[in-house]
Amino acid sequence: MKHITVWIIGDQLLKQHPALKLAEARVGRDNVRVMLVESKRRLHHRPYQRKKLVLLLSAMRHYADALRQRGYTVDYRQSATFVDAIRDHIEAYTPDTLYTMASASYGGRQGQLQLRESLDIQVEIIPNTQFLVGRFNPIPDPLPDKRYVMESFYREMRRNFNVLMDDGEPVGGVWNYDKENRKKLPTTDTPPPDSAFEPDWITRAVMEEVATLPDGVGSVTGFAYAVTHEQAQMAFERFVQERFVKFGPYEDALSGRSHSVYHSVLSPYLNIGLLEPMALIHRAEQEARSGNVPLNSAEGFIRQILGWREFMYWQYWRQMPGMTAKNAWDAHGELPEFVWTGKTPMRCVGHAIKRALDTGYNHHIERLMVLSNLFMLAGVDPSAVNAWFLSVYIDAYEWVMPPNVIGMSLNADGGLTATKPYIASANYINKMGDLCAGCRYNPKQRHGNDACPFNYLYWNFVLQHEERLRGNPRTSRLTWGLRHLDAADRDAVQRDATALLASWQADT
Repeated sequence: MKHITVWIIGDQLLKQHPALKLAEARVGRDNVRVMLVESKRRLHHRPYQRKKLVLLLSAMRHYADALRQRGYTVDYRQSATFVDAIRDHIEAYTPDTLYTMASASYGGRQGQLQLRESLDIQVEIIPNTQFLVGRFNPIPDPLPDKRYVMESFYREMRRNFNVLMDDGEPVGGVWNYDKENRKKLPTTDTPPPDSAFEPDWITRAVMEEVATLPDGVGSVTGFAYAVTHEQAQMAFERFVQERFVKFGPYEDALSGRSHSVYHSVLSPYLNIGLLEPMALIHRAEQEARSGNVPLNSAEGFIRQILGWREFMYWQYWRQMPGMTAKNAWDAHGELPEFVWTGKTPMRCVGHAIKRALDTGYNHHIERLMVLSNLFMLAGVDPSAVNAWFLSVYIDAYEWVMPPNVIGMSLNADGGLTATKPYIASANYINKMGDLCAGCRYNPKQRHGNDACPFNYLYWNFVLQHEERLRGNPRTSRLTWGLRHLDAADRDAVQRDATALLASWQADT
């Protein structure tokens, strides 16, 4: 009888892993050995968010224990590299075949393909099941330079998977309720606290290990994320019971009074397999159809997964391996030093950065319309911004950050992911949140010592790229406001922007 080793990668902790299921069906459980690997080289690849490392390593160790309790033989290895661990495992157990599920990242998948060439045993790579586009691809043969809109992609996904559909039409007669999901959080509204889980002995041991790593972002102190399938499901259930009703209306709200407002904070679990997308989608639809949550909340939540998440993954594989080097706006500035401390007079920016450093999490508007907006207006190199996002966030992985940061947020891929840059002045931040109150800057002042930097950076950007912006129907309206700026105003915003950016570089 042949023996199979199933190598389960750390961000593929699926309860029913397809490679494991296939191996067991072919040779029986007694002839299957599961391998999980902690690679020191990977852990030191960049200075990662320490809470992310705790989440990942603790979830892997809990996952291994759960497999053992289910009767599987598990070889859990800590090694210098993945390849070293695999070779040592093969030498120790002499399996006939190695099964593994395709990595979600380009680099990971290239490494798996190289294993086929370098190992003396058969390597079988199972298709990745963590993404729905693996089952249905709305755009199977994209043209190289054609722009595909996420909304069209999302509608095709809805149709194919029959989500929020009645007789071929969207439930409620509308595909997208985004216009209903842009309310500012009332001062009388206090969202519930995020789900929190007391670390057990496994997690505490991981926390001690990660705290000693020489490089890293943030601290292990206060770690309270879910690390098992059961805890992740509890976090989802708590979202459904306590937050889901108001998720839609306040999806874009910015607030200093709440860490996540009414967001679910489930992305860390989706991205490592503790939760699976279709289960969340079906439950969200069920809650809407039963009348427990309004349609705009359910549709907004489903769009985040079935639309945004899947489209980002599709765009990543469409544009790799060149995506991470794209720089369509020719931006070459350096990140300011305060991205590692949060020490800046801009209250909204400092608040978001400190929150990210402390918890590893910001919701999407903080990432898109505060931080990425600032970096794009300031002309920061997209590769540097992408690297910072990969280091700071608990849900950051190689497949998700490039399309979100380089593609969507910074528009650096030439508009293949998003048809326009997501830039805005202080007016947007003031309209959507409460963080401008108490800030030393005036969100309504265009330039001068008290003007919000978002204002003069915005107008400086528009002036720098006026011809290009006017030439695109999706961005031409950004230039309309220039008619209100006389020569003195234009000189002032450019002078203030130049001085600010120079001071940032002096601090680095």
